[in-house]
Amino acid sequence: MTAEPGTDDDVAQMLGALGPAMLDANQSTSDVDETLAQVARAYQRPHLETLALPTMILVQAEVDGRASASVFPVKGSRLRLDQAGAIQGLIDDIIEHPQDPDQVIAEVARVRTAPPRFHSLWAIIGHALLTLGFGLVLNPTLTALPAYLGLGALVGVIVVFGSRLATLALVLPVITSFVVTVLCITFLARATGGDALLLIAPPLLSFLPGMALTIAAVELTSGQIIAGASRFVYGVAQLALLAFGVTAGIVVAGTLPHAGHTTALGWWAPWLGILLVAGGFLLYSSAPRGSLGWIVLALAVAYAAQATASLLIDPWLSGFFGAIVLVPFARIIQLFRSAPPTIVTTTCGFWILVPGALGFMGVTQAAAGAADAGQSLIEVVGSVLAIAIGMLVGSGVSRDLIAVRRAWTSTS
Repeated sequence: MTAEPGTDDDVAQMLGALGPAMLDANQSTSDVDETLAQVARAYQRPHLETLALPTMILVQAEVDGRASASVFPVKGSRLRLDQAGAIQGLIDDIIEHPQDPDQVIAEVARVRTAPPRFHSLWAIIGHALLTLGFGLVLNPTLTALPAYLGLGALVGVIVVFGSRLATLALVLPVITSFVVTVLCITFLARATGGDALLLIAPPLLSFLPGMALTIAAVELTSGQIIAGASRFVYGVAQLALLAFGVTAGIVVAGTLPHAGHTTALGWWAPWLGILLVAGGFLLYSSAPRGSLGWIVLALAVAYAAQATASLLIDPWLSGFFGAIVLVPFARIIQLFRSAPPTIVTTTCGFWILVPGALGFMGVTQAAAGAADAGQSLIEVVGSVLAIAIGMLVGSGVSRDLIAVRRAWTSTS
């Protein structure tokens, strides 16, 4: 193999561009370190060492016998699904066929600044579909469906336009949870006859840091103490902001109304919800072209594994089985040429585990002073750990399957 283009500094700059992009795509620091090490080896620079933290990437090299480290800050702008998929696809390509580092850096910059596939109006519609889909999984009652659709569209408008203002974006979780809580208590709960807390949760799911908390648990259990602890604190802070908004809404709107009698829809409702969630991801987070069918399949597999497990064990533990099935499945379907990168299907599949396995209701119950709020919050922690351990085991199974496949291919 001939030496690849670029000096040590060129490759280090490339690693410093790829690492922050991966972190902005919600990948754990351990996965980022492992992937950057693979890239460095592909460019015949194994002596370049990286350290990924949630807010920065450190790249260390030896210059004239002395260690020299470069710091690359993480931008903190969460990537859409199409951007995350493009970054992973680029990394897969350069590991197999290294390219000029300057071209890779330029491509990362292009992906970061690429406009979404769909106009803002379609993104708002996508958020409404996400909310309706999650509502069908969480609380599938006929009278609640119009409330989910309306609240989802309202929150979509707040997110799409409010996030463009830097100052307002900082307090969006508080403002949004406050508005949703007031509307649910003063009008929607009585109009639908449902539980106000069950109406509050689905439209706020896009704000809830379930992914951050789960990745924090993954990092802590894999020995990444600094990264895991800082990400966990961030997730708890986001939950606190949402809880503050809910509490303020309850203070302004008054006592929670008593839930009336509502009839749940049939067994088919969560499966319809899965289709709506997939459509919501397509529009709201600009899923890559041709990925809709694969996203539906990943969501269905994750939900089926979780639902089956919940029949045998406590529901808050069922996320372990959903995650342990989802991660290898996402790796397997990537073998098909038309399938999107694994980061796309795993991200979407993770969120379908959230309504059934992660006790987000603990946040609103605690804010409302419910008697069983403490137990719900304990289940939140247990659910996060269950999903995190499932992701770790699933990743290990995936690596073993890949190793067996490569060994089989090399001997055949």
